[in-house]
Amino acid sequence: MPKLTKRYHVALVYNAGAATTPEVPEDSGSTDDLRLMIRRMGRVLRRVGYRVTIVPLANNLLAFQRRLRHLRPDVVFNQYDDVVHGALFEMRVAALVQMMGFPMTGSPALALGLSRYKYMSASLLHGAGIPVPPNTELLERIGDVDRCPWLFPMIVQPSREHAGIGMARDSVVHTKKALRGKVREILQHYHQPALTQRFLPGREFNVGIIGGRKLTVLPLAEVDYSRLPSEIPPIMSYAAKWMENSVEYQKTSVICPAQVEPHLARNISSISLRAFRAVGGWGYGRVDIRLDEAGQPRVLEVNCNPSLDEDVALARSAKKAGIDYPHLLQQIVKIAMEGPSFDVGVPMAMI
Repeated sequence: MPKLTKRYHVALVYNAGAATTPEVPEDSGSTDDLRLMIRRMGRVLRRVGYRVTIVPLANNLLAFQRRLRHLRPDVVFNQYDDVVHGALFEMRVAALVQMMGFPMTGSPALALGLSRYKYMSASLLHGAGIPVPPNTELLERIGDVDRCPWLFPMIVQPSREHAGIGMARDSVVHTKKALRGKVREILQHYHQPALTQRFLPGREFNVGIIGGRKLTVLPLAEVDYSRLPSEIPPIMSYAAKWMENSVEYQKTSVICPAQVEPHLARNISSISLRAFRAVGGWGYGRVDIRLDEAGQPRVLEVNCNPSLDEDVALARSAKKAGIDYPHLLQQIVKIAMEGPSFDVGVPMAMI
């Protein structure tokens, strides 16, 4: 395990706020699981030579600002993740850290905001010539269902959520009536517009990316839905991601490295890099890709600060590239010290 020549001070920031919905023991995306992950990350960072202060942030940004001013870390390891539906605190926390002048892991505020506004992000990608699913629309009222010719089946989800929130078995709809019902549910429950897209029938890939000025695509991971019962749509729903007792979780797996024909792998990697750069991603990220009816890759989502839990997701792909978990975290910190070349430092008076 590589050791540091200088003992940098890392402030490991995470969201200590309470979730807005009750948590259940089988939910591996719970607050308790988050705290366990943060503690593991802290231990690993200390083991490789960093001085680590874990900084929980709930609702008081002023107190957070004062804490950072007191700590004066060499780098802020940003693991802040929203727990309030539709919130954009991730963007605000990143903006505050940037304005205070501290190097920060992961993407800058604008990229985080874009990745949470799914329709805005998809529109940006489309405008840059990067393929996204057809029928990508933002529905702000139930009546908006009548304004478009739909290419069923469609997939419907909240437009400002992540981590599979709001994605369930009934998110794939086959009729206008079902579409209308799902849009109504999202508007009423999540208090935000619904995002619709043509449901693509092809293979699904998670593309891990690390780097700053020079980006590296990690070995491709493919989501394997082949063991799912036919009545459950092959999508990465909340249950498939987090609910350990669900059929979706138990019957969905990830193959890494994916077995992909070289030309297709190059195409997927190229599109993913273009998408990550287009939204202003930095440090590390994940691009979700699905193949359409013609076998062409289309971007489902750009995730600028994906999970860094050990042995899953990005860390799993990094391991297949020969980058163990401690080295991965070290790389992310090192890239943060470089700072995004396109980012402009804005001075901020300290309170």
